[in-house]
Amino acid sequence: MGPKHVATGMSHGHRALAEHAEQAVKRALAKAGLERANAILLFLTPEYAANPEPALRAAARAGGCLQVVGCTGAGILTEAEWVLDSPGAAAMVLGGDMQLTISPQSSRNDEDMVLSLCTPAGLTADWLDVPARRFGVVSGDLFGHGPFKVWSGARVSDAEQVDAVLSGVHGVGGASQGVRALTSPIEVAEVQGYDIKRLGNYPALSVLVQSLPPAVREMERVPLHLIMGGVTIGDPETAIREGRYRLNHIVAANPNDQSITLSERPARGERIFWAMRDALVAERDMLACIARSTQELGAEPDFAMLFPCMGRGPNFFGNRDRDLDNLRSRFPGLPIIGMYGNGEIGPLDGANHLFQYSVVLGLFKAAAVA
Repeated sequence: MGPKHVATGMSHGHRALAEHAEQAVKRALAKAGLERANAILLFLTPEYAANPEPALRAAARAGGCLQVVGCTGAGILTEAEWVLDSPGAAAMVLGGDMQLTISPQSSRNDEDMVLSLCTPAGLTADWLDVPARRFGVVSGDLFGHGPFKVWSGARVSDAEQVDAVLSGVHGVGGASQGVRALTSPIEVAEVQGYDIKRLGNYPALSVLVQSLPPAVREMERVPLHLIMGGVTIGDPETAIREGRYRLNHIVAANPNDQSITLSERPARGERIFWAMRDALVAERDMLACIARSTQELGAEPDFAMLFPCMGRGPNFFGNRDRDLDNLRSRFPGLPIIGMYGNGEIGPLDGANHLFQYSVVLGLFKAAAVA
C-alpha cells in the first residue's frame, strides 16, 4: 500500500465540543501522512446526540472531505484507548484507493462488505435481511433512552440508517458471542406463545435450575440477566463449538407452571441450550474469532473495526476491554476504531444477524493496485 493511508485519532474532555471531532481527524491525518482524507469514520459519545452537526462539519473541514460516516455510541475506542465516561470523538481517515461509498442496494455487488449503522428505530428486518454482507452496529447510549443519531456525507440521516460500501479493500467480518454452555442442545418439546413449557421430557425451568453452577443455584435471586438460551443453527452436535447459534434472552422464570418466557418466540422442534455470560469464556472465544477472521482474510490486516456491546467491554471484563486488548496484542500498532453499541450486526451462518451482548470484528486489507 506504500504510505500508510489509514490511521485513527481520539480527542475527549469535559464538554461535548466540536473541537474534539476536529482534533481527532487532525491527529489521524498526521499519523497517516495525509493532507486530506477520502473518507472519515467518526464516532461520537452520547453527549453529542442532541446536536451532532457542528462536530460533523468540524470533522469535514479538518479532513478536507464531505464523506463523514458514523454514529453516536455509549462509548468510543481506538487502538490507543477506550472512553466511556467523558465526551469525545474517535476518527479514522482513509486515503489512497480506499473509499466509503453511499450507494443504493440495487447497485451493490452481493460480495460487497457494507458498513451498516442504524438507530434502534432504523433497525428493520427488511433492511437487515439483504444479500450484501452487513457489518456494523446499532447506535446506543448507557441507558437506552436516546436520542440516537447516525450520519453520512457529514449530515444526520433522516432514515436513521446508513449503508457505506468499503471499496479498495478486502474485508472479513466475524462475531464473538462468548457464552458458557450449561447444557447440550435439547429439543423444544412444548411451547405456548413466548413460553417454553418443556425441554425434552422435562419442564423447562427444571432443566435450567439443574444446569446452573451450584454457587448460582444457591443464590437468593438467580441472575437471569446473565442467563440465556442458545438456539442452534444447523447440526446441533457442532453448533456450540462453531458458534452457530443465536441467543434468545430470558424475560421471566415462572415457578407455577415451570415454564420460561423468552424475548423471541420459540418454535417447537428447535434445539436450545442454556448458557451463561462468562468473562473467561468470552475472552477465549474472542481469541478464536480473531484467529478465524485472520485466516479468512489470508493476510495481515491494514486496519480493523471493533464493535462491542455496551454490556460487554470494560463493564463486563472488570475495567479492562479484553476484546480490544487481545486485538492489540495480536496486531501491535494496527489502526482500530469502534464504539460500544446497542446491538451488533455481523455474519451468522451465511446471513446477516443482529447480535446482543457480543462483539463484531472487521479486518481489512487494502486491495493491491494493478
